[in-house]
Amino acid sequence: MQTIVILLDPGKLINPDLDLRYLIPDRIMELTDGAIQDNGYDYIDCEGSGPLLGIWLETGDAAQSWPAIAKLFHEEKFSDNDLSLSAEIYISEKEAADVEDCTLVYPL
Repeated sequence: MQTIVILLDPGKLINPDLDLRYLIPDRIMELTDGAIQDNGYDYIDCEGSGPLLGIWLETGDAAQSWPAIAKLFHEEKFSDNDLSLSAEIYISEKEAADVEDCTLVYPL
């Protein structure tokens, strides 16, 4: 399986509700009929800002799958948050890859 990581900066969200860690992957799994699966979440410390929320997803082909997530973020809000303006999407061909081992694909 390959990795997709969604990074959210709470400082860029209107409503930094922790339920986003469940709402987002559940909606993505529903939208993709399970082609993209939840693979957990973690908090990532960054210099100069508070911790970021990382949502890990797994799929057979991350390069083909991530555009569906970007499209979803443009079409739907999550807890009043427009993730098309605040989320970052990273991908890797590796399974359960760390963010440092992933490539930023959204936004460019």
